[in-house]
Amino acid sequence: MEVRGTAPSMQQPSPIKIMFLVAAIAAGVQFGWALQLSLLTPYVQLLGIPHTWAAFIWLCGPISGLIVQPIVGYYSDNSTSRFGRRRPFIAAGAALVAMAVFLIGFAADLGHAGGDPSVKGPKPRAIAVFVVGFWILDVANNMLQGPCRALLADLSGGEARRMSTSNALFSFFMAVGNVLGYAAGSYTHLYRIFPFSKTNACDVYCANLKSCFFISIALLLILTVLALSFVRDVPASASAAEPVKKGKIPVLGELFGALKDLPKPMWILLLVTCLNWIAWFPFLLFDTDWMGKEVYGGKVGEGRLYDRGVRAGALGLMLNSVVLGVASLGVQFCSRGLVKVKKLWGGANFLLAIGLAMTVVITKMAQHTRHYGADGTLQTPEPGVKIGALTLFAILGIPLSVTYSIPFALASIFSSNSGSGQGLSLGVLNLAIVIPQMLVSVTSGPWDDLFGGGNLPAFVVGAVAAAISGVLALTILPSPPPEVVATKAMTAGGFH
Repeated sequence: MEVRGTAPSMQQPSPIKIMFLVAAIAAGVQFGWALQLSLLTPYVQLLGIPHTWAAFIWLCGPISGLIVQPIVGYYSDNSTSRFGRRRPFIAAGAALVAMAVFLIGFAADLGHAGGDPSVKGPKPRAIAVFVVGFWILDVANNMLQGPCRALLADLSGGEARRMSTSNALFSFFMAVGNVLGYAAGSYTHLYRIFPFSKTNACDVYCANLKSCFFISIALLLILTVLALSFVRDVPASASAAEPVKKGKIPVLGELFGALKDLPKPMWILLLVTCLNWIAWFPFLLFDTDWMGKEVYGGKVGEGRLYDRGVRAGALGLMLNSVVLGVASLGVQFCSRGLVKVKKLWGGANFLLAIGLAMTVVITKMAQHTRHYGADGTLQTPEPGVKIGALTLFAILGIPLSVTYSIPFALASIFSSNSGSGQGLSLGVLNLAIVIPQMLVSVTSGPWDDLFGGGNLPAFVVGAVAAAISGVLALTILPSPPPEVVATKAMTAGGFH
């Protein structure tokens, strides 16, 4: 997120190969994020955190996104370090990611060494280690990604075409990281590459997670070292750097103060975006857990059926990322005049609502076709059920591509029309993303528990929110000229 503050001297445009190296860091960040989304919700339940409270762990993401990103952005804009404005924050973020991933991967082992029982049940020491590691990881991801995008903007030298290219490269490597991360998460024998990962305290699922994180650390550190070794990062001059008085961060006051003067189109955009993320976040949190419990019929920590379902969910997320990448190009094409933006976003929200409602249908199909082996053990679902679930994951990549582009483009357009700052308007839009995430994190677990547990109650609420968001997008959301949207969508950034 951009913040007002320093106006450093403009760098000369850097070669594309340097921008390529910096953008590649996104693959390392997103690889780890894909592992978080696909494997960590089931993992916390294996450590003994009940489903009702598992979502509270995810509060860190929106909280750190709300606080850490603007603070890091402000200080990196005003950094006079001889190492540059962005490089110290990128290096520190990568180091913190490595430390956090180590804590998460070895939480069960460290908890066992501290006195946790090796039998099934809550492991309080492991949970404590995991929570600390998870919060550090989300803070580090926010500390890393913002300066990476800012550095790419610096390297563009103010040229719009280069800035568009750098954002396209960043988005491309995010997609690469997603596909690699979900592919690693769906492979069940990765722990065999690192035999030491399986211990008395860490079963096969835990060992696979640990092995995935080993690869994640190596990929991120290699990409970060390569990029920072070759990039030229110009520090802010001492005269241009804005001092922070009495420990206050000006950007936070600006961010919340901007709400008073928002034009009506921005308020409508915030409302539609808020409902859109109330719809998305339950699925992003519990999609693999849904596959393990409702589709495969498994139970956490009992047998291998739940683990197989989670791995199948990770495969579904990989397909989702592939469709997301292809559909993103389609969004660019459609926004060039073929479809009005409000119709495009409204239609995508209705598709999301249908997709979330279909989770109920697929669950009922899975339950009605359960079959057992000769020894009485529950078998994997029928091929039609598995294909239906994976198809749903893939199709949802289409509305996700719209969610990751159109709202940011509209925020940029509406702020330009009203004379507001770009960075500040995108920061305000971020409020409409993180506040719903915090709401879902706090309420989804107890809400699901109110209806007997499982994930369907939160998904149904998401379907209703998506439908309302679609109606509002079609009826009251202003529709700017298509050619303007096409230009803005090329440089719009998305939520990871």
